[in-house]
Amino acid sequence: MYDVVEKIPFGRVTSYGAIAKVIGAAKSARMVGYAMNDAHNLEHAIPAHRVVNRNGLLTGKHHFGLGNEMQSLLEAEGHRIENDKIIGFEKVFWDPNVELNSI
Repeated sequence: MYDVVEKIPFGRVTSYGAIAKVIGAAKSARMVGYAMNDAHNLEHAIPAHRVVNRNGLLTGKHHFGLGNEMQSLLEAEGHRIENDKIIGFEKVFWDPNVELNSI
C-alpha cells in the first residue's frame, strides 16, 4: 500500500478506501488508515498527508504531530481546507483504481 501512496501526484489526494480497493482489500480502509498512522516510522518519507477519508476530511491529522502539519502540507500543494475538509475534494481526488490500471 505504501507503493500506491508514493504514486499519488503532487496536488492530488486519495482515500483510505480507494487504496484498500486497489490492493485487493476493499473492506479494509481502516487497515490502510492504521498503516498511514505508522508511516512516519518508515526509512523514507511517503506523502501520507495525501490520504484522507472518503469525504475529504483530514481524519488522520492528529498523527502528524502538534499543530496543523497535515493541513499545512496540503495547503502547500494548493489545497484549500475548511473545517478539516478539502474544498473541491472531488476535483482533486486521485483514484488509484483508475489511474494505476490505465498505465
